[in-house]
Amino acid sequence: GLEIVTNKITHAEKQGVRHYLLGEIEPDSNFTAEDFCLKSITQCVPIIVGGSNSYIEKLVEDHVFMFKHKYHSFFIWIDVEQSVLNRRVDTRVDEMVNAWLVDEVRQFFIPDADYTKGIRRSIGVPEMAKYLREEKNIDGDDESKKMILQASISSIKRNTRILICNQLDKIQRLINEKMWSVHHIIATDVFKEDRKEVVDEAWRNTVLQPCLDIVERFLKNDDHNISIECA
Repeated sequence: GLEIVTNKITHAEKQGVRHYLLGEIEPDSNFTAEDFCLKSITQCVPIIVGGSNSYIEKLVEDHVFMFKHKYHSFFIWIDVEQSVLNRRVDTRVDEMVNAWLVDEVRQFFIPDADYTKGIRRSIGVPEMAKYLREEKNIDGDDESKKMILQASISSIKRNTRILICNQLDKIQRLINEKMWSVHHIIATDVFKEDRKEVVDEAWRNTVLQPCLDIVERFLKNDDHNISIECA
């Protein structure tokens, strides 16, 4: 559920690669970091992509799961200059709204639901729930509704930027305190472009190929069990 809010990868974007833990968890369930770890540990080589850095840290650092004893791992951090990333956040939220974000949340909306648990705590849901509650109290005043909606959209953008800053702080802590081996890939130039063909080429040259080279070198030089985490 809530595929627009969560920016869930599409079938086409998967390009035939099997993805796990997408669409498998009940929206109202309180899926914890421990649940994530238990679901992630299989007999396959784990490649952990995206998601919460707190969940990845739990998986790697918690002695209960013996991750470091089972795998020799490294990390790829795809980074973008803060000002460029902030502009991208604003654009992305506007795209989500144009893709019927409000209607998606409206179908999921329960006024007295707990918006601190499960998928309802995702950025975009509490903000839109606030708008939907206030919308009911406004009869026929479209201008007031637009103002309230715009305030909720601004809150989504602001809270997303706050989340980004928190995630960056976590990454720096994992590097400096936990001594994680992190390959830092700067993708700023990709997000400065507008034309799709230029963006695609910049992504291949700036991000994709360097990452492939890093992974290939890692695989060739290591005979341990291998895991690759992309933050």
